[in-house]
Order: sequence, then structure tokens, then C-alpha cells
Amino acid sequence: MKYKKLFNASFAALAASVALPGFHAEAVAKTVPVTIHAVEKDVAYDNKGSTYHAWTFGGVVPGPVVRVTEGDTVEFTLVNEESNKNSHSMDFHAARVDVVTDFDSVKPGETKKFTFTADNPGVFFYHCGSDPMIQHIARGMYGVIIVDPKDENALPKADREYVLIQAEHYENPDDKTAMMKNQWSNAVFNGGVFKYDPVHDPEATRWLQAKPGERVRIYFVNAGPNEFSSLHPIAGIWENVYASGNPKNVQYALQSYTIGPGDAATLDLISPVAGANAIVDHAMNHALTGAIAVIMFSDDADPEAGKGDNILVR
Repeated sequence: MKYKKLFNASFAALAASVALPGFHAEAVAKTVPVTIHAVEKDVAYDNKGSTYHAWTFGGVVPGPVVRVTEGDTVEFTLVNEESNKNSHSMDFHAARVDVVTDFDSVKPGETKKFTFTADNPGVFFYHCGSDPMIQHIARGMYGVIIVDPKDENALPKADREYVLIQAEHYENPDDKTAMMKNQWSNAVFNGGVFKYDPVHDPEATRWLQAKPGERVRIYFVNAGPNEFSSLHPIAGIWENVYASGNPKNVQYALQSYTIGPGDAATLDLISPVAGANAIVDHAMNHALTGAIAVIMFSDDADPEAGKGDNILVR
């Protein structure tokens, strides 16, 4: 009876601690199946509907957003469509595996499977690593995997979230020499020239939205394949910046943040006033050839924008 009372008292104290300030709830690890098809097809790269023959993940540029929680096991399957002409592969920057066996190329009509644990929270690049890697990336085979921290309080709560992936667009997707010499024609966000900028392109019909005072979280990846990005919110200041998206890598009140090719960061933006900011690569030859995303802060912002499946504006 004595030990039973002691156990009950200890259990009650433990249960009470759940409600105490500072208690950090943690998500339970799970297994997440992820299947992506490599698809070679024509895709639009500007607001006029101009197309080029891309190599894609899932038939879109960038590829689908993969989102898991720290500690989850990812069971990944790459399907290289039989109609494709090239071998493809998958390189997840969030994975710690064997590059030879797991990131190996698969031929058209073949399937590749591997498993990894998402050990570190953050935002990570994924891309095709088949030879020549520079061409597979430049033709559109890239995307983002977000690994949310298992501690739900590790980051300030975001009101809205957006994915931005910067890359260079090459006029001739078959010209590997131009890619090696860095002779791109445009810098793009999410595969499009001025995709979210009706100021520089009147044919643009999309932009980012939020309300004044809301915390907007940008998951940013620089797909390259060659250029650095100096990311700056015109008329704003980055509230918090997390290198590779890891909550431990926090910096505050930055005017711009440099992200190298193949790297990523999470950046928070809060506007105290209504109006527009413009997220740009402050290298002007990048911004003025397409790497500008307008974000409008207004009280009548679409309540669904930047939430759920709307974090990557297609």
C-alpha cells in the first residue's frame, strides 16, 4: 500500500507537469511513405506561358513539397517513367545514407527505393544527382523537404508559410557548356520569371499574401546550380533567420541573408503596416531578370493563402 501511494503521487506530479509553463510537447515519430515520379515534359517558365522541355519531379517545377517531422522515417520511392529518355536519381540533403547505393541513378522504366531517418529539423534541398548533375538541376529537377522540429515550441508560431526556390533558367536546356560557363538568361523563383511580381510583369497574376502583424515564414532553397543569393525583403527586415532552418541556428533583425547554391534557410518576416514588401535576390542581375516575389500585407488577405497545401504558390 505504501508503494502504491508513492506511485500514485509521483504519477500525479508527472501529469500535472504537462500543464506547466515551459513544457515542450514532442511529436511521435512515424514512418512516412514518399513516392515521386521523374517526368520529362514541357513546362511553362514565364507568365506568358512560354515553355521549355524540362526534366521534373512529379511533372512540375519545382517538385512537390515533402514535409515530415524530426525523427520520422522516410520510405522513399523514385519511379523513372518508362517514356523518359534519361536516367534520374534522388539526392535528399536531409538524408544520411550511402551515396553509391541509395542515390544511384535508375534507367527509364525502373524504380529505386531507399529509407532514411530525418534526424535534423530544418529546410533542405532535394535534387537529381545523375550525371551531368548541373544539367539535371538546371532543367528543373529540384524541390524542398521541410523537417519540422519534434518540439512544437522550438520555433515561434508562424501565421503563414511560403516556399521559395531560386534557380537559374537557361534558354537552351541542352546546352551544358552554357551551364558550365554560367550563361543563364534569367533567375527565377519557383520555376517562373517574375512569377509573383505584377510590378515588373503586368501578366503576373500571383503574389504572396498576409495580414499586417502576422509572422510569415519563408522556407527558402537556392537550387542554383551556380549562383549565390542575397535574399532581402525590400521595405522590411528579416525578423528571425535560421541557417538550414534549424531552430538552433537563429539570427535576428537581418537586412539580407546569403544562401549558396545547394543551401537553404528559414526566414521570418513581420510587417507592422499594410502595404507591400518585395522579396528579392539583391544581386541586381538576378532580381531584374526574374527573382522578385511581391508580398502584400492587407487586412483582406486570403485566409487560405500560405496555409496547408498553399505554401507553394503554383
